[in-house]
This record gives sequence, structure tokens and C-alpha cells, in this order.
Amino acid sequence: MSDKSTDSELCGLHANRYSMLEKNEEEQKMKKIQIVGVAGAGAMGRGIVQIAAQAGLTVRLFDVQPKALEAARESLAATWTTLATKSKITPEQAQAALANVHLASDIQALADCDLVIEAIVERLDIKQQFFRELEAVVSQECLLVSNTSSLSITSIAAACKHPERVAGYHFFNPVPLMKVVEVIDGLKSDPQVGDALMELTHRMGHTPVRAKDMPGFIVNHAGRGMGTEGLRIAQENVTSFSTIDSIMREQAGFKMGPFELMDLTGLDVSHAVMESIYRQFFDEPRFKPSPIGTIRVAGGIFGRKTQAGFYDYVDGQKQVVIEPPAPEQQTVAKVWVSHAHALGHARAANLLRSLGATLEMGSAPGPDCLIIVTPYGQDVSTCVALQGLDAARTVGLDTLNDFEQTRRRTLMVSPATDVKWQNVAHALLGSDNVRVSVIEDSAGFVAQRIQALIVNIACDIAQQGIATPVDIDRAVSLGLGYPRGPLALGDVLGTSQILEILKNMQEVTGDPRYRPSLWLQRRVQLGMSLLQTRSGA
Repeated sequence: MSDKSTDSELCGLHANRYSMLEKNEEEQKMKKIQIVGVAGAGAMGRGIVQIAAQAGLTVRLFDVQPKALEAARESLAATWTTLATKSKITPEQAQAALANVHLASDIQALADCDLVIEAIVERLDIKQQFFRELEAVVSQECLLVSNTSSLSITSIAAACKHPERVAGYHFFNPVPLMKVVEVIDGLKSDPQVGDALMELTHRMGHTPVRAKDMPGFIVNHAGRGMGTEGLRIAQENVTSFSTIDSIMREQAGFKMGPFELMDLTGLDVSHAVMESIYRQFFDEPRFKPSPIGTIRVAGGIFGRKTQAGFYDYVDGQKQVVIEPPAPEQQTVAKVWVSHAHALGHARAANLLRSLGATLEMGSAPGPDCLIIVTPYGQDVSTCVALQGLDAARTVGLDTLNDFEQTRRRTLMVSPATDVKWQNVAHALLGSDNVRVSVIEDSAGFVAQRIQALIVNIACDIAQQGIATPVDIDRAVSLGLGYPRGPLALGDVLGTSQILEILKNMQEVTGDPRYRPSLWLQRRVQLGMSLLQTRSGA
């Protein structure tokens, strides 16, 4: 080896060493966030101030309206008093948290902040103007982040001289209770900014998830499956809003159905998000909104806030829709379950035996028996046509979700199903006092459709590399309150079943909204979990 090459290598080693030292120093500096500015004294700003102050950070709450600042301080004081009264925190901790909060109506008060979190009105032009003003006030080391839920971080940062220090920091309302925070890297964001935000989130007692700057980030993107598909089902006149919700709660195991959730968040908010994400993804069919939402928003029917939505509300309480009782049990000689779908046949047969039904075991139904099909992604009409069945006696039973884990069953009828046989099936399936929802023909029932869309959209988020599979599941389970993350849900329900449902729905309807994600398709082909990534990657 020549002296020249040795010197070159030594120089390189020293350069790498100094680079690493500088990086370590920068990382340590980023982790020393102690003074946090919060711009905006609304509900989101107050929530962020609360968890930051409780974590021992010095917080400067900025708003141009002094009355809003005073109202925020009073609200925070009342919150901490209540928490102390309930022994959630000590009186000393409540006093210390309040002492950590400093009000400011002059932006100059943010000059010494290590981090400023913007939580003002959701308009790009206003946010950009604020960030320009902020850059002229704070130090070069100060991190600038936006709590935006729908605007591009890259677009916000484009107004700044130093876009590398700008990132997204999306909290959910109510902040103290919603324990997940999305950390979003813009195209020009320094990764160390996101790293510092991840660490700070842990300090404040919340769970961070990391995302690329794409419309909807993780949670609002992944949430399209529930609401948009629920609206689509209602638009097809398959069944009522309340029945869709009941199926999703009691059959699929979700805490709330799509229409309860939209009434809670406010349809004016939910529909605007649907339209925004649909347009930002250049009219992606998976995210297509429904005119049901457009008409209701135009009429000011938003949900709980207007005392009327998909449900009526009296004194803030949802008025429960009374379901009619199941028909009285009728005598039926035999039940024949289609063999076209092996898993569906096995699950339906086991359930019917437990209900005391006599099963006809032939390869074709006899002349006087109830016919049950178990489609995955198909409707009853398609099954009747493909299998050459008697349409008047044929009903469909959803077997995707484990019957032992559910409190509701879904029965589907075609336009040709005789009401007599519908009642026979309804009475039989409800004979053990489990609720039965009877719906009109639908490619994929209700629970199949919505769950398949939830899984498929999450798969596409993973395919696009917007977030890791683990962070997708963590964000959705914490941010939307689903019983499990969407990728884990796909694994539990069966990835091959989800793929089959999507393919059949696409074939029956011709709608590209149901086309399967490549992430799902490839993992089914390879026998992999949806949470699994390439070994060593």
C-alpha cells in the first residue's frame, strides 16, 4: 500500500470519526428539547400543552387572541384539578403542570423555544405564512412542526428557508386520551428531526409512529375502508345504517360501526376528509366518497353536534333503533349447505348442527329443503346462477368471522328468495337467541366487504412504503380503536380468504375499488404473514 493511499484512508477515517461525533452531538442536542411552543389555543393546542406540561416541559402557548389564551389556561387548570381530585395525579403535580404553562400573544415569546408545534387553522396559505414568521423569530436549532391532519408537510415546509427542520407531528383529539402520534417526514426533512420527535413522544407518555408525507399519513389513510365502504353498502340499499353498524360491532367485533363513528366525529369533518384524500390520490376508486355524505352535509345533518345524523339524538343520547324479533321457529325437514366453498360449508354445517338442524348430505339439494350458500365476495344471485340452485329456496350465510366469537349472524337474500324460506332461515339461525341481520343481495355481505377493504388499504399503505407494517397496525389500533391492526386482522381472518373476497367482489361488481393490493397478493402466494417483511431487509 502506498503512503498516498494510506494518508487518504487515514483522512477518510478521521473525517468519518468527526462526522460521527458531529452527528452524535446533533442527536444529543435534538434530545434536549425542554422548551416547547404550541401555536393555537384550540382543543388540539390545549391537549398538546396538557401532556407536554405534565411531562415537565416548559410550554409557551401562543395565540393572537388573548381571550382564547385565558380560556385555555382556565380549561387546563380545571382539567388538572379534576385529575388531582380523582387521584390520577397529585395536587403537587397539578400545580407544577400549571406552572409550566406560559401564555403568549406575541410571537416573539417563542424565540427561546427548542420546538414549536403549530396547531392553527387547517389552511395551507395560513400555515405557510405562520412558518415564515416563525423562522424570523426562533433560533436555527429550533424544530418547526405542524399538527396538520390533511395537508402536505412538504408543502408547508416549502415556505421556509430551512425546510430540513420542518416535520409533521400529528396528534389526535382528545390528545390526552388518544395515545398515538404520527411523526411525518417531509421530502426535505432531516431524519434527525423525526428521531427527536419520536423520543419526545415517549417522554410525553404517547406512542409514536413514523410515516412518509402522503395524503392522510397513516390513520386517516387507513380509515378510508370503514366509512367509504359503509356508505357504499347503504347507497346500494343493501340494508340500513343501524344494521350495518350492528353487524360491524357484534359480528366483526369493532367498537363502533361506520355511521356511529361518523356521527361522533361529525359528517362535516369526515366527508371533507373523504373528499380530500380521494382528490389527493387523483380519484383513487378505493377512496371514492358517497353522494349520501354530500347531501347530508348540504342539509347540515352532521351527527351528534347537530342532534341529528345517521341517528337521532335527544340530550346527546343516541336513539336506539328497535330491531323486530326473529320469526317464530318453523318446521323445516332438512337444510342443504352448498359444497362450493369448503371452508364456508364446514363452518355453516357445524353451526347448523349445533342449532339442531338436520343436514341433507347429498351433492345437490332435495326438493323440499332450505338451501344455504356461503359466498366469499359473491352475492346470492351469483351463487344461484353458477351452481344451478332453486333461487326461491336459497339464502346466503356469512361465515368469514368465527361464529364462536360473534354475537350476530348475517343472512343474505336475493331478489328471488321467497319470504317463506327467508323466515325459515331467520328463525333457525336465531333459535339460540343470537341476533340475525337479514340483508339484501350484496357482493361480500357487509362485514366481508368492510373488513376486506380495511385490510386491503392497509396492505397498499405498506406496499407504498408509507410506514412499516408494525407502525401501520400500531397507528390504526390506537388511532381508530379497531380490535386489532388491519394487517393482523387480515392474518386472523385468513389472507387467502381476504384475497378471494376482493377478487370475487371485483368480478361481480366490475368495480376497481376492490382490486387486491400487490402486498396482499404476493404474501398469499408465498404463504407469508401480512406483517412480515423480507428477511434481513
